[in-house]
Amino acid sequence: MKEPVERLMADLEEEFGPLRTFRPQRDVRFSKDKTPYKTWVGVTTSDRAVGGIGAFLRIDADGMRLAGGAMAFAPDQVKRFRSAVDDAGSAAEFEAIRRRLAERDLVVEPGAQPVLKRVPAGYPADHPREELLRWKGAVVIKEYERADWMHRAGAIDAVREIWTATAPLKEWIDTHVGESETPRRR
Repeated sequence: MKEPVERLMADLEEEFGPLRTFRPQRDVRFSKDKTPYKTWVGVTTSDRAVGGIGAFLRIDADGMRLAGGAMAFAPDQVKRFRSAVDDAGSAAEFEAIRRRLAERDLVVEPGAQPVLKRVPAGYPADHPREELLRWKGAVVIKEYERADWMHRAGAIDAVREIWTATAPLKEWIDTHVGESETPRRR
């Protein structure tokens, strides 16, 4: 699996910048399941899992998942995201991006972390964007079931299409939320 992924990355790096693969082993220290290897391969434009902003590709036996945005904000980013969606101007930009993506059947979701059950402290319960204030990420995820087209050269076109389509969301997050200032874990 290594060589095809490296070729895919080489084809995408000119357009999307440096790419990283996820490590092939799992951290099993605190898991009941001690199976040491992942059964999927992942590629991303970000060097962070929590707090990363960018594009993502996951391939496994069941198919392919493509994503763009921020899967999981770090705590400092959550605060800045809430400030941005509280502000009418930046929130209007965010909503316009959501609408344009929805027209292409690409839904902006709250990411991998659970959504808060209530509006966070400091914001009124009837806030016009109370739903967004409860999010801890903002990402588009597009999943494809395994199909023959994925084994052909044209599969890269699907990656380019989703990563390019989600670029405005990534840019909005870069502008209004920014990279996490939390130090990376080593």
